[in-house]
Amino acid sequence: MTAATLDRRGLWVAVGSFVLWGVMPLYWHLLKSVPSLQIIAHRIVWSALLVAGWLLFKYGRGWLRETLAQPRAAWMLALSGTLIAFNWGLYIWAVNAGHVVETSLGYFINPLLNVVLGVVVLHERLNRTQWLSVAIATGGVLWLTLHYGSFPWIALTLAASFGAYGLIRKLVAVPPVRGLGVESLYLVLPALALLFWGEGHGQGGFLPIGDTPGWGWKIGALLVFGGALTALPLIGFADAVRRIPFSLVGLLQYIAPTLQLLCGVLLLGEDFGPERAIGFVLIWIALAVYAGDGLLRARRRPLPA
Repeated sequence: MTAATLDRRGLWVAVGSFVLWGVMPLYWHLLKSVPSLQIIAHRIVWSALLVAGWLLFKYGRGWLRETLAQPRAAWMLALSGTLIAFNWGLYIWAVNAGHVVETSLGYFINPLLNVVLGVVVLHERLNRTQWLSVAIATGGVLWLTLHYGSFPWIALTLAASFGAYGLIRKLVAVPPVRGLGVESLYLVLPALALLFWGEGHGQGGFLPIGDTPGWGWKIGALLVFGGALTALPLIGFADAVRRIPFSLVGLLQYIAPTLQLLCGVLLLGEDFGPERAIGFVLIWIALAVYAGDGLLRARRRPLPA
């Protein structure tokens, strides 16, 4: 990777997606009165309606057939849809159960996994300085894992599921919005079934039924708008992984967990002791090393004639 070949649009799309993901715990915290499975089902349904409606408007009814005609697209998007739904469900449960700091640890671990996948699976290359930054970040993550206080299973599961999702979306030759549309269609029927079951058995509250007043219009509006908040960063992420090196995506992803950490500690009042601070400082040093290498390379680039 060089500064001359870096896709700047892909870079900024990735940054915007990770910023939005970083502040999203505050949004889901507003829905803490809603069961996690209900939130994830609403998230899938409203996102599917938004994305499928846009694709139908722009490409007509043939978009689904054209997308699934791509080699390996059908089963790979079914797998990626399952992975992202699992990731969403665990993440929302963890946020509303008071584990925002541990979710941030998961998304600190995930970029390192992406770097490894980029090098091992996609045969991307890093220079010595970039390897140094990866080594420092790895040390920070290991420190956090060993000094967290308990085995961080939430963090490790989030990292593995989202890392696998990103790799699949990198490999499948499908435009990002179409890919999300197919993933959503695979998930929408199970999500609708869960919603109808919940409403009929007293575990839902989106609609007032009988003596149940429901959650109210404010909660309902937040659930619906959550579909847009689900679709936009995923579209941006899927677009970015096709435009810029997967290893760079991995390092840019530190934006999201950093913001999640700040939300958890400063706004939601979760514990953050000095042992955890050491690990996060190591990760920020790694980012500084990587960014400094990029700036030096950009300055050395020959000016156009």
